[in-house]
Amino acid sequence: MSTLSRTKLDLFIQCPRCFYLDQKLKIKRPSFPAFTLNSAVDALLKKEFDKYRAAPDKKHTPHPLLKKYKLDAIPIPHKDLSDWRSNFKGIRYHHPKTGLTIFGAIDDLWQNKKGEFIIVDYKATSKKGEILKLDDTRWHNAYKRQMEIYQWLFRMNGFKVSDTGYILYCNGRRSEPAFGGRLEFDLTLIPYKGSTGWVEGAVVGAWECLKKRKAPKAAEDCEYCGYVKRASQ
Repeated sequence: MSTLSRTKLDLFIQCPRCFYLDQKLKIKRPSFPAFTLNSAVDALLKKEFDKYRAAPDKKHTPHPLLKKYKLDAIPIPHKDLSDWRSNFKGIRYHHPKTGLTIFGAIDDLWQNKKGEFIIVDYKATSKKGEILKLDDTRWHNAYKRQMEIYQWLFRMNGFKVSDTGYILYCNGRRSEPAFGGRLEFDLTLIPYKGSTGWVEGAVVGAWECLKKRKAPKAAEDCEYCGYVKRASQ
C-alpha cells in the first residue's frame, strides 16, 4: 500500500484493529447508505462560492455569509483547486519516513489578508436548535481531526495555512409549515482552531500498524469490534 486517505488515517485513530482489517486484509466495516442529500448540498455550495471566486486580476465580491460574520477572507482561485476537491486526487503529500502518500479532498479554500489559506468544510444535517460550536462528541471530534489533517497536508505542501478553519454547517429547518418541494437551511459558520501536532505521529503509527503480522487490539469504544465480540460469545 502506497497511499492512505484522510478517511483511512482517521479510521486508524478510531480503531487500529478496524484499520488493519480494512487496509491489510480488505475486510471493511459494514457500510451505511450514501448520504446523497449531503452530497447535493456540497455540490450546490461549491457552485455558489465559485461565483465569488474571482480571478486574481479581478475585483472580488464578498460572499454575503462572509460579510455577515465580518470575516475578512475571500474564496481563493487556484489552478489545483479542482484536483484538491476531487475524492480521487485531493491534496497529496509523500511522507518520506513511511513512503506513504497521504491525501484528502477539501470542500473549499478561502484566503485571508495575511495570504494564509483557510480550510473550509461543509456539513449538512437537520437538528433541533442552533448549531453554534463543535462539541466534545464522536462526530464533532472527527470533524476536528478532518480539519487538522487538511491543514497539515497543505502545510506539508509549503502553503501558509491559518490555524483557524471553518465548518459551514447547513441545518435543515423542521419548523416550516410544510415541505412544498423545498428544504430550507440555516447556515452557520463555526470557527475551529486546529492543532496539527498529532498528525505526523498518526501517520507513522498507521504505517507501523500495517507492518504487524496480526491484527492489533480493538479500541475499547469501537462499536463494530464490540458487536463482533458479543456476537461470537
